[in-house]
Amino acid sequence: MRSRRLKNEINVVPYIDVMLVLLVIFMVAAPMMTTGSIDLPSVGKAAEAPAQPLEISIRADKSLSLTNRASGGKSQDISRKDLKNSVLAILAKNPAQPVLIAGDKKVEYEAVLSVMDELQRAQVKRISLLVQPTGK
Repeated sequence: MRSRRLKNEINVVPYIDVMLVLLVIFMVAAPMMTTGSIDLPSVGKAAEAPAQPLEISIRADKSLSLTNRASGGKSQDISRKDLKNSVLAILAKNPAQPVLIAGDKKVEYEAVLSVMDELQRAQVKRISLLVQPTGK
């Protein structure tokens, strides 16, 4: 009688079949998966601005102006380094007064965020962005 020799080979054909079936399943199922969606607030749903805010305007050339609506609404140009001290001086008289940041459409988003960040580091509590509601 002849002795049988053992083969030390791995049969990969079943593994390839399983991989192809999984590939087809994922290709069919992938378009049906729902992606995460974020509902961004629209400008039309924006709340009305407070009656007498402290308004910081950022123009297209990144220059700043400060308007205190509580004391007559007179606008004054202000430098970036004086912004923190001026806002804190006004808020020392009225700590509950909200601060609105009005950025021009053409100003970079980074400029608006840097002003907001500077005010937050100065411990200003009520900071909001001013938007113009769309006509319906």
